[in-house]
Amino acid sequence: MYLGVDCGTQSTKVVVVDVDHGVIRGEASQGHSLIEGDNGRREQHVEDWIAALRGAFHAALEAAGVSARAIRGIGVSGQQHGMVALDREGQPLYPAKLWCDTETAEQNADLVERLGGERGCIEKLGLVLQTGYTASKLAWLREKHPETYQRIDTLLLPHDYLNFWLTGEIVAEAGDASGTGYFDTCQRRWREDVFAVIAPELDPQRVLPRLIDSHEPAGYVRPAIARELGLSEDVVVASGGGDNMMGAIGTGNITPGLVTLSLGTSGTVCAYSPEPVRAENAMVADFCSSSGGWLPLICTMNVTSATTRVREMFGFDLTAFGEHVASAPIGAEGVTVLPFFNGERVPALPQASASFLGLTSRNTTPSNLCRAVVESTTFGMRYGLEMLGGLADGVSQIRLIGGGANSAIWRQMVADITGTEVVCPQITDAAALGAALQAAWCERYHDGVTLNDLCERLVHLDQSSLASPDPTHVEAYQEVYARYRSVLATHYGIAW
Repeated sequence: MYLGVDCGTQSTKVVVVDVDHGVIRGEASQGHSLIEGDNGRREQHVEDWIAALRGAFHAALEAAGVSARAIRGIGVSGQQHGMVALDREGQPLYPAKLWCDTETAEQNADLVERLGGERGCIEKLGLVLQTGYTASKLAWLREKHPETYQRIDTLLLPHDYLNFWLTGEIVAEAGDASGTGYFDTCQRRWREDVFAVIAPELDPQRVLPRLIDSHEPAGYVRPAIARELGLSEDVVVASGGGDNMMGAIGTGNITPGLVTLSLGTSGTVCAYSPEPVRAENAMVADFCSSSGGWLPLICTMNVTSATTRVREMFGFDLTAFGEHVASAPIGAEGVTVLPFFNGERVPALPQASASFLGLTSRNTTPSNLCRAVVESTTFGMRYGLEMLGGLADGVSQIRLIGGGANSAIWRQMVADITGTEVVCPQITDAAALGAALQAAWCERYHDGVTLNDLCERLVHLDQSSLASPDPTHVEAYQEVYARYRSVLATHYGIAW
């Protein structure tokens, strides 16, 4: 058996995968809380991740009906970009600052300028720094909490930290490292000169993790943790990766021709490339994959985070919310939402706020507001898909994952808005599955087992989720999408 762990913004999920029989034996999740503050502050205590991992681990094994001693390998997926700063004893110096934290927008703009603008960033890093990347968080900590900053001994990403807790090893891999803002995504190496601009007092050779390949182990579970969890002492922990990279593996998106679209707390659109992609648009991130290639990616910051706020505002459960979305017509009778509750990355509006527009005495109904927020978050995903250019041209199918993928009305909406067939893997929380598959790849690598073999064996599509675009709806959405773009251009001056 292999264990996949996905530490997300809202919860930590664990799946137990039986590779030999090609089945998922059990899965479970446990939530953790978010610290929110003024100016876009969003943080979490790393201790909450550990507690959630422990709880989900035991629940998943119970659901699987297997002993912990059946586990041969563990793979960890983590929310990207988070900053985990540790002291010399390996203890957290500050709560983990998350991907969705926009408090560091000022520091990010300053770093982009000092690195030579967008062109300078692309030349050095293969991408343009965005608010939310680790780099601006480190610059923020240096400016706002200098005493804490000076005590930094190790800098990790969330999945790196969980690997450290499991193994005691301080390592990183190219996929997740791509989102730090001090990693050359084309050459797959740390950019120490860029790091010196961000944190001149810190020695990158001391504070940055050792880089390993995606198929390499981070290490083995520490004896104390193995005893606590009931594991054998020879359980390998794979390199792991960011949630987007693991989600790509979990949908079989490891060769050209597929698009993975995630309707999670945030939204992502990515497509595999065997070569680095020199994007002309600053919002396309040329991330590395965690399977040996590259994973050009677009990320929007408001998807289920936005729909959940509207749903909870009306006191609806998921079923009632879906019914209200379905009962409203396409275009929500003229209601348009700019769903930027968390600011926004694509388009680059880190300090934006949400707006409900076009409201009248006739169309201001719960159903229209519910539908409008779902439509608007999906328009953001279409915008991202268009930015991928050639990688998305001619794609015949979108693999849909994330919590929103469980909604039939939303799946159909994605198909109609993008004009592309949509289907879900049987496990829509694909990051945890991808982490388990990577663990099996790592543990069996020297036996000649390939990741492609594992994906073919374990990534099963749910044909009942298949949604084909309705030509009438596709045409109707062209007009509604144009209205959304016009409103965005008027309010924020976004040139399309």
